[in-house]
Amino acid sequence: MAQVISQANARDLGLPGRKSLEIISGGMGAQAATLRLVEIPVPKPGESLRGPHYHTNYEECIYVLSGQGCTETDTGKHPLIAGDTILIPAGEAHVTRNTGVESLMLLCFFPTAQVTNLEKGKI
Repeated sequence: MAQVISQANARDLGLPGRKSLEIISGGMGAQAATLRLVEIPVPKPGESLRGPHYHTNYEECIYVLSGQGCTETDTGKHPLIAGDTILIPAGEAHVTRNTGVESLMLLCFFPTAQVTNLEKGKI
């Protein structure tokens, strides 16, 4: 049965350095999808930045809603602006940073109902 899920019902993941709302996941009845709305603020001078991570068993697709950023991966730096999409293969270390003057807003899609195996990686 189709469902409409409002942003007010999304689960705040409490991740450091960003606001991450899980809109769709197995906990909400999805069988094979997780969708997150992520806001990465402009970094403050001297602020510790989040390190890279990877997903062992599934890829991640990130769509840029607004702002400007850069996703750093094992294969290089990938500048991003609103309207861009980046596909990150399973096992590839990555981190997305805000490089603009306003919040970076992203939709992050995973083809799995449970995003549980975040591993720290090196770039």
